[in-house]
Amino acid sequence: MIESSLPAVLRERASLQPNDLAFTFMDYDTDPDGVAKTLTWAQLYQQSVAVAHELRQHGEIGDRVVIVAPQCLEYVVGFLGALEAGMIAVPLTQPIMGHHDERVISVMKDAQPVVALTTAASKDAVGQYATPNDDGRIPVVLAVDELDLETRRKPFSRREVRPETAYLQYTSGSTRTAAGVMVSHRNVSANYEQMIAVFFSEWGKVAPADSTVVTWLPLYHDMGLLLGVCTPILGGWHTVMTSPISFLVKPARWVQLMGSHKNVITAAPNFAFDLAAARTTDEDMAGKDMSTVLTVFSGAERVQPTTLKRYIQRFAKFGLPGKAIRPSYGLAEATLYVASRESGEPPTVVDFDTEKLADGIVERVESGSPLVSYGFSPSPLVRIVDPETRREAADGSVGEIWTHGENVCAGYWNKPEETEKTFRGVLVDAPEGTPSDTWLRTGDLGFISEGSLFIIGRIKDLLIIRGRNLYPDDIEATVSAVSGGRTAAVGFEEDGVEQFAVVIEMKKRGDTEDEVRENLAQVKHDITSAISQVHGVNAADLVLVGRGSIPITTSGKIRRQACTELYRKGELARLDA
Repeated sequence: MIESSLPAVLRERASLQPNDLAFTFMDYDTDPDGVAKTLTWAQLYQQSVAVAHELRQHGEIGDRVVIVAPQCLEYVVGFLGALEAGMIAVPLTQPIMGHHDERVISVMKDAQPVVALTTAASKDAVGQYATPNDDGRIPVVLAVDELDLETRRKPFSRREVRPETAYLQYTSGSTRTAAGVMVSHRNVSANYEQMIAVFFSEWGKVAPADSTVVTWLPLYHDMGLLLGVCTPILGGWHTVMTSPISFLVKPARWVQLMGSHKNVITAAPNFAFDLAAARTTDEDMAGKDMSTVLTVFSGAERVQPTTLKRYIQRFAKFGLPGKAIRPSYGLAEATLYVASRESGEPPTVVDFDTEKLADGIVERVESGSPLVSYGFSPSPLVRIVDPETRREAADGSVGEIWTHGENVCAGYWNKPEETEKTFRGVLVDAPEGTPSDTWLRTGDLGFISEGSLFIIGRIKDLLIIRGRNLYPDDIEATVSAVSGGRTAAVGFEEDGVEQFAVVIEMKKRGDTEDEVRENLAQVKHDITSAISQVHGVNAADLVLVGRGSIPITTSGKIRRQACTELYRKGELARLDA
């Protein structure tokens, strides 16, 4: 390819492989069996140029354009049209009809867009959020499917000076208010090169011909956007996508699509693997072949060993290779990818001494806290750093994960202080050959053992109980192994003493009220025993709630601070009340 920007590569695709399928959207709303809607590379490029010309009627190079639409082909066309116009795209979730969407309001206020791209069906709902910007201009709401996308337009000159920022990736806000990460075209292409080198090392660092991306991930989330739009364009792969709602309604659709195409590349957060394994029948998979699945990324939230085991065992009978599962670590501030194990190896789970880990000391044992290995890639650079001294942590100790590379973004939009704190980490006494400045401080705790990266959790979520450091993720993993559902460990103070509670999602089981009470009491007993045996502490409270009660981010991560507030205010609806 001549250039690495997404519009330039898309233009080359349209020239070299015009009639090849670029994107297929499986619409399960029209028909439960799915209706395929497609775009070739030529059609995709033509439509994105048409959108770009329309955008230039309402703004200039460098202006922001939010894409506020349901998951569909128009979303993809709108995003690429904004890039083609030299404007800064802002992928955003569609506001829920009849609800006051604080996230949409916050992003609109921060990004100050001149245009909001949506669909005809969502135009009225989006219009309610098109309030005046600071300069008094009201964003123009355009429905992509109402524009003239068939008339050929002349592409804009590549000699135009474009902004360094290609799009703003607003973080999911699991620990703080969402902020717009400034992602450049070079960030995207560098991250693509880093991922390809690791995920396809056994194929000569090149994805096999006829690779297909299968995804249901939301396009406004970093993993969904990179996997579903950016990476397939750079790789020249066909993308088959559906919506997050279609997956949640019937999780089997994800693995059905994986078993219906060859050389599949896909990804999902940990919870999705649990859903797919539990709610996919053998009848759902009749005639499906997963033997050519290349890579299944598990990321966006901490990967649980029990989840991987269940998923691999469930779909092995349909040919899924265990080595295809790729536990991966990353974050929006690094575009997406930071680390994963090389291809050709199945996931590795290692047990570490629980008590010593709580003290920040790493020691492998036969039976302890099981953690999934995330490998260790040569690019980007990763170091474990003492967050207080900002020096590299001693071997065999826990610290903050720092990373450095061309995939690391420039900072947060209009947030210089947060940018300085997060993106301008200075490594004190950096070893020779190691950069000393512009390190990304991830805020994640982890360590390196025998050349592999292991993740513990967020620094801000750390629980300190009777002088011991406890990681919520570890406690949640223990509880989930018993309950089989989503859990959240939250800290609180009582009479000046820090304690923790565990919120556990589950279904009521039993034909009578007495049976329900007995089952809930047994679950509490089993969970109490498991926490005590594994972690040597007792939870101050176990809160059994219905499915969907624990607040999560747009990417499926637990919003622990929000969950803590609900617990403190007594606003969680207990099943055993």
